[in-house]
Amino acid sequence: MIKRLAVVLVFLALVFGGVFGWKYLQMQKQAAANMGPPPAVVSTRRVTSERWQPVLEAIGSITPMRGVVVAAEVPGIIRKIYFDSGQHVDEGELLVELDVEVDRAELDALQADRRLAEITRNRVAQIVSDNLGPRSELDQAQARLDRTEAEIAAKQAMIRKKAIRAPFAGELGIRIINPGQYLAPGDEIVQLVGLDPIYAEYSLPERYLSELHVGQALTVRVQAYPESVFEGSIYAISPSIQTASRSVRIRALLSNPDGRLRPGMFAEVDTLLEERDRVLTLPERAVTYNPYGESVFVVNEADGTRTVSLTQLKTGQVRDGRVEIVSGLDEGTEVVSDGHNKLRNGQAISVDNSVDPDALNLRQ
Repeated sequence: MIKRLAVVLVFLALVFGGVFGWKYLQMQKQAAANMGPPPAVVSTRRVTSERWQPVLEAIGSITPMRGVVVAAEVPGIIRKIYFDSGQHVDEGELLVELDVEVDRAELDALQADRRLAEITRNRVAQIVSDNLGPRSELDQAQARLDRTEAEIAAKQAMIRKKAIRAPFAGELGIRIINPGQYLAPGDEIVQLVGLDPIYAEYSLPERYLSELHVGQALTVRVQAYPESVFEGSIYAISPSIQTASRSVRIRALLSNPDGRLRPGMFAEVDTLLEERDRVLTLPERAVTYNPYGESVFVVNEADGTRTVSLTQLKTGQVRDGRVEIVSGLDEGTEVVSDGHNKLRNGQAISVDNSVDPDALNLRQ
């Protein structure tokens, strides 16, 4: 009897222990479900008002103000070369001298003919003045003298053209000739480019035409010197619109005393517009860009708990890591700037602004 009672008590203990254990596990699961995931740690920034210099961004190319390929005008054998590749030359500086030995001999012969023609003309003039000969003989003698002087002038011009000079000051390219080489008319000698000042050519959509004028300030950046900003101004605006792209062609003039800007460089051009007093901005990294528009996570606080709400907005220009807020946010609104890729609408957050990514970027 006692043994049977002990078995019953053990059985009851097992049953009630299982029930209570199962209930305890259910209560633990329910508590964990009520707690939810821990708040996401993010950084935040507020919408600020700034004074911005609005710009029209474009891409273009650096082109020389003056650039030619120096070529031979007349045929001849190269007697002497006076320049080296990459050399700076002044306007009128001698580059190449062609052989002129035969030309000088021919010039001497023509000058002798001129002296004879001049003597003949003077004698005939004396005869005509004494009424001992017809006037026509004097005209013929004068014509022979004039023709001889014209031939002398032509030969002197030929000799001058065989001394090839720089048409303007600039930088020479790679030399492609050698002493003793025969040059035919039109044969290339060397490229000559004027580097200071220099042009930047680019295009802007026609809708901005009313905001452009000659003398308008602009800045240029090139990939070779990413930390440098080159200042210039609009030199000319094309009078016609390009029908294929509906854009207007613009030529800017830039000072280039150190010659760092070179023709053919890819240029990023910012045309400066009139300053605007109040522009709302945010760090660009705070904005999420999607096919259906831009959005940010706005920080809300209620009963000591911070949550986020996904908010659509319209953005404008981007400059130095900050983006213009056209509509959708007010000044002072706090938004998530870092860590928003792991958020969902309505999620609780914990804000940690101890690390400033902007300061880290500046140090880098």
